[in-house]
Amino acid sequence: MAVRFHRDEQPFIFPTSLHCFMVIQLIKSDLFRYSGRTDWSSFIRHYLFNRGFRFTFWLRLASVPGIWRKLAYPMYAWQKRRSGIIISPRTAVGYGLYIGHGGPLIINSSARLGNNVNLSPYTVIGANNGPAACIGNNVYIGPNCNLIENVQIGDNATIGAGSVVTKNIPANATAAGNYAKVLNYQNPGQYIHNRWPQENTDEA
Repeated sequence: MAVRFHRDEQPFIFPTSLHCFMVIQLIKSDLFRYSGRTDWSSFIRHYLFNRGFRFTFWLRLASVPGIWRKLAYPMYAWQKRRSGIIISPRTAVGYGLYIGHGGPLIINSSARLGNNVNLSPYTVIGANNGPAACIGNNVYIGPNCNLIENVQIGDNATIGAGSVVTKNIPANATAAGNYAKVLNYQNPGQYIHNRWPQENTDEA
């Protein structure tokens, strides 16, 4: 299930220990997707040299209610401008987000992303009427994909490069094309490496 911190309009609210624990787990889960590790050396290396992880680090901090959001938001905004990755701190994003090649990409703030989702460059998840897409767990979305309106992408689905998705894609399916159609159900979730374990999300 995707994790979302709800917006808190009250000024100078200090995050609770639960908020701190949650954001640490989210950052660790993102790091694990890139390296399969969560130690400090891996963190420093990926923060310095991996644009996708560096963006998600500040995205996670900017999602925490209260004063941390105010402190983190300027760095989040700078990373967004520098990378071309547009994901709002209000967007519901689960554990283990992986942004391939550091973007750029655009995700509507009403979208919902599950655990262990892979986003590729030039992906757009948008909506003009109502909420944007709901993405399940262990989903791979290839480069130059467009997901339009409130489509549902099932767990372990793979969306091929250049797809335009206007209809729901069932779990375990591989789909591609303009407009996207299901091609097969072979090797579901095959491109999702270094998955953040389900038991860690349950504990959090």
